[in-house]
Amino acid sequence: MIVTTTRPSGHPGYTETLPCTARSAATARRLVRTALAVWGMEHRADAATLIVSELVANAVDHTECRVIRVTVTRPAPGLIRIAVVDKCRTLPVPRTAVTDDERGRGLAVVEECAWRWGIDRLPWGKRVWGELRSGIDG
Repeated sequence: MIVTTTRPSGHPGYTETLPCTARSAATARRLVRTALAVWGMEHRADAATLIVSELVANAVDHTECRVIRVTVTRPAPGLIRIAVVDKCRTLPVPRTAVTDDERGRGLAVVEECAWRWGIDRLPWGKRVWGELRSGIDG
């Protein structure tokens, strides 16, 4: 996990503000697939949509926010960043789920799928993100 305070700017991206509900995960997945298709990176869609699904689910389950913002950006050549921003200042804590747990695997899934992941503290909340390398090998 990486925690940063700086905000990248000046790179291509897509963003959408959505209600903080479980139904927003489907819209977030469509946004991610659209961005990757435009960039010719459809081969990263499975991992990217899994990451955004888990990040949206975490925001829905662990915040009382009314809205979230989903972003898909290319902060550097060869990188895709998928992020969910909410207005809750409480940082997520990775858990180790045991076999019978029905929940608690979200950040572990993000960590497994992403090249790296992290949290940006914001003055009014946080951004939780996962990055993928755009190459086929990953």
